[in-house]
Amino acid sequence: MSHHAEQTVRQIFAHPTSHNIHWRDIVHMFEKLGGTCDETKKEHLKVILHGHEMTFPIPKQGSHTLEDDHEISEIRRFLKLCGVTARPEH
Repeated sequence: MSHHAEQTVRQIFAHPTSHNIHWRDIVHMFEKLGGTCDETKKEHLKVILHGHEMTFPIPKQGSHTLEDDHEISEIRRFLKLCGVTARPEH
């Protein structure tokens, strides 16, 4: 996994929750973890990762960061389900 993707994983698992996670970084992270990402017709992103599938709403036009705790916790929950955890920084 790239350093940038690892940093995004750490942001998702951070406590307190980070509120400055860019949507493009989320998509990049899923892809670097080996996932496939497909945009649906209803402005959602379908992610398949390690045999698990989940659909996430794509932020509205003009909103490029995830700021909602629920959105971030859903991504965190999905990553945990897929066996992904944050590694400590060196």
